[in-house]
Amino acid sequence: MTAPISDLSAALKAKASIDADDTLAIRRIAWPDGWIDAPEADAIFDLNTSVRDTSREWVDFFVEAISAYVVRQQAPEGYVDDAKAAWLMSRIDSDGKVDSLGELEALVKILEDATNAPETLKIYALKQIEFIVLTGTGPTRDGGSLDAGSISAAEVNLLRRLLFAQASDGPASVSRAEADMLFRIKDATLAGANAPEWQKLFVQAVGNHLMAHSDYRPLARDQAVRLDASMNDTHSDVGGFFSRMSRAGFADGLRAVFAAPEAPEHHDEAVAADRAIAPDERAWLKAKIDADTTLDPLEKELLAFIAEESGTRVAL
Repeated sequence: MTAPISDLSAALKAKASIDADDTLAIRRIAWPDGWIDAPEADAIFDLNTSVRDTSREWVDFFVEAISAYVVRQQAPEGYVDDAKAAWLMSRIDSDGKVDSLGELEALVKILEDATNAPETLKIYALKQIEFIVLTGTGPTRDGGSLDAGSISAAEVNLLRRLLFAQASDGPASVSRAEADMLFRIKDATLAGANAPEWQKLFVQAVGNHLMAHSDYRPLARDQAVRLDASMNDTHSDVGGFFSRMSRAGFADGLRAVFAAPEAPEHHDEAVAADRAIAPDERAWLKAKIDADTTLDPLEKELLAFIAEESGTRVAL
């Protein structure tokens, strides 16, 4: 760690608070050129863990800086590598819990900003946000609050951001793991004073899992590395580039992009087929609803939503 940031960190820890002016001073030392090195990232994380009396400006800086360090400062840009993912999880776990104001926001922002991330980080994020939503208390970055035992509007917003983040577990649709999480949160908060937004998110997100069947997956990091190398290879011709693309499995994606548009009747058929609920999905939904003896209000709304969107009732 460089002396200036080390000295300032020690002073801020002694003061036990970080205000807007302190944040500007840290930004000028650690991020004058838009690049944060590993010791500086550690120092920023250490300050966020050690000093609890922080300003909104500090939280904004912390989230922005850590996301930039994890997402953009390795090749190919946008792909979180295993080392950065492991670093992030170890730093969050260093004090035994997720800091609801800064660390959780950074975790969600990283998955929003990244093109793709290791599965370990996606699974970790799901577990952490479920734990925070069910047990966390206190303010959030956007001025809302975390309320243990119920779902606040701020928590709905965090869940929505994570579910539809670019590098989430289901980047173009809600995954099975995400839908399972939503059911667990629903069951744990049925008696809570939940925000009206929660029912809409639960119904539409689980409906999305059942009726929005997307095959889209962002390139894995090793594929992105090969593509990045091909794009920067000035000694290869275009034909050789597309040949390598084909061998790497990318040609089908290119054909899909440049294919002629579907006829309207074929498009309608494709939409209807996409919304059809497969037998294994129907069995999953039945098991979720049959897990207790009652059909709760959110499950009723979910079944009504599916019937309206698919044009058929789900027989359970």
